[in-house]
Amino acid sequence: MLRGRGAAVKDAPAKRRAAPATQEPEPAMSKITAVRVYSVTSSKLHPIVVEVETADGVVGVGEAAIAYGVGGLAAAAMIAEMAERYVLGWDASRIEALWHELYDHSFWAKGGGAIVFAAIGAIETALWDIKGKELGVPVYELLGGLVHDRLPVYANGWNTEFSDAEEWARAAERPVADGYTMIKTYPLAMPMEEGRTLRHVTRRALDRDMTKLAVERVRLLRQVVGPDIVILLDLSGGLTTDETINYCKRVEEFDIGWIEEPCDPFDVGALARIAGKIDIPLAAGERLYTRYGFRKVLESQAIGIVQPDIGNTGGMLETKKIAAMAEAYNMRFSPHNCASGVSTAAAAQIGACTSNFMTLEVYPYFREYPNFVEIAKSNPELRIRDGRLDMDRSPGLGVELDHAVVDRFLWAERRRPA
Repeated sequence: MLRGRGAAVKDAPAKRRAAPATQEPEPAMSKITAVRVYSVTSSKLHPIVVEVETADGVVGVGEAAIAYGVGGLAAAAMIAEMAERYVLGWDASRIEALWHELYDHSFWAKGGGAIVFAAIGAIETALWDIKGKELGVPVYELLGGLVHDRLPVYANGWNTEFSDAEEWARAAERPVADGYTMIKTYPLAMPMEEGRTLRHVTRRALDRDMTKLAVERVRLLRQVVGPDIVILLDLSGGLTTDETINYCKRVEEFDIGWIEEPCDPFDVGALARIAGKIDIPLAAGERLYTRYGFRKVLESQAIGIVQPDIGNTGGMLETKKIAAMAEAYNMRFSPHNCASGVSTAAAAQIGACTSNFMTLEVYPYFREYPNFVEIAKSNPELRIRDGRLDMDRSPGLGVELDHAVVDRFLWAERRRPA
């Protein structure tokens, strides 16, 4: 036995000498040579989209989904700075490695919030788009392959003009007539004076009349849409915990599909207390970031549906990881989505290859808002029929920016020196 082992060692150099003199060349790396950031004004939204270009001329798109509220320009600046310091010159195929480079060395990512992870996610999404285009396959093929070839979607943004309970409820006739079987709404919110946007609860309190109106809205909504339409309610973390429980118990009889953001999503104690008092599933996640931010909420098992937004939670693979963690806790996955068609395309790709996917958020009537601009060619939202989105075989995300529209919104461009 010793002699045999020694013989093997002795023979090893001879085997090495017998190897071919030439080796297969290493695959050529496709270095990132340019990053372009677009700050778009589209009616009430402010999408921040990015293009990443390689030395081979392949262009990928991504989005920092800070398209509402404030902070869009901060995300745009974060993308530009990350591009200059870390991204330019990077091998575009090494997506996970770049994610960790940005996470570990930007300093503010650890324990950070929406702005830093929106920037990381926008860049990461663009790299998946590049990889899919280079290989000629949709991103969902790279992340597990199709599980769902038709994605259920739900309609949001259909009732932003009315405050009266009856008009508010009757606005739902339109999405139902358009084939949507799931609709989401904000029973506690009021229209802004200029219309077409919402003003949520201030200082965590409603007076008795407004609370009564919020209950009446949901009662009439159930009458308008009938028993078969799924109603989803978003409270935007507006009320105190006790008032949230009181309100939810008053609308339980109307067969509500979920209560979204019943409280601040990082307040695990409040989530658990609300979940223990009502019989409606809770959903949360658009204001949580990365798998690390979701961990305590998942461990509490207080929610039934996780809602990470690819455009601010850290990107496509990060969202896939969060969905897998949720599956381990027997929870459903419904990606949050409120930005441009680029975000919709990215969310659809992840939904299509994720086993515990439930439904995808869309705003079908954004296009009617004054000064809306369609920045994405082949926007998947245009393929929605009867409340479902058919997936196709387009490589990458399946969308690209319409430069006839977006070029006037170019905010920053960073290029690798020649």
